[in-house]
Amino acid sequence: MGVKDTAQTEAEPESKLSDESVPAPKGKESSADQAATQEQDDPDISLDVIFEILKNSRRREVLHFLRERDEQVSLGELAEHVAAIENETTTDALTSSERKRVYVGLYQCHLPKMDDIGVVDFNQDRGHINLTQKADDFETYLDRSEDGESDRQWHQYYAAVSMLGAMVLAASVAFSLPGNMVLGLFSIVVGVAGACSVYHWSVEREMPESE
Repeated sequence: MGVKDTAQTEAEPESKLSDESVPAPKGKESSADQAATQEQDDPDISLDVIFEILKNSRRREVLHFLRERDEQVSLGELAEHVAAIENETTTDALTSSERKRVYVGLYQCHLPKMDDIGVVDFNQDRGHINLTQKADDFETYLDRSEDGESDRQWHQYYAAVSMLGAMVLAASVAFSLPGNMVLGLFSIVVGVAGACSVYHWSVEREMPESE
């Protein structure tokens, strides 16, 4: 009996050690780890990065074109589209230098940068470009950047009206125009400026407020 008891006592630590050394099932331990890994692989794009991409008109045109096509496009096709917009012409009327300048800029700079961020999938070897799901993060801010372009157009209108007023003033001094005529011309200028302001206000009022 003493020998058997001693053998059992010595065997117990080995059994405990073997139980403790058994690794936990991978399926049970990986639920939290998989979520953490997924967050690392697909991080949110910061606002600074979004604005960095959208501040360049060429990159905005890339997003516009890919969003409208909603399919894989070739680099040559994309470069032609962007070049036509930048040169205010058609793709058929583009010169080889105009195409090449945009092509090289997209290939060397803009598309690799957008690919690194994850907004597009750019295959440099094949020259294929696709939008990714992260492009959805740019939708709201892309529309806002378009609104900024509209605001700059309004500023140009107001600048033109101001220049018209300055021309009227200069003409009245240079040609010694009668007071009634000068007053009439200034009334026209003020009326045009007022009409632009009212129309601008009405357009801004109809636009939905961004959250």
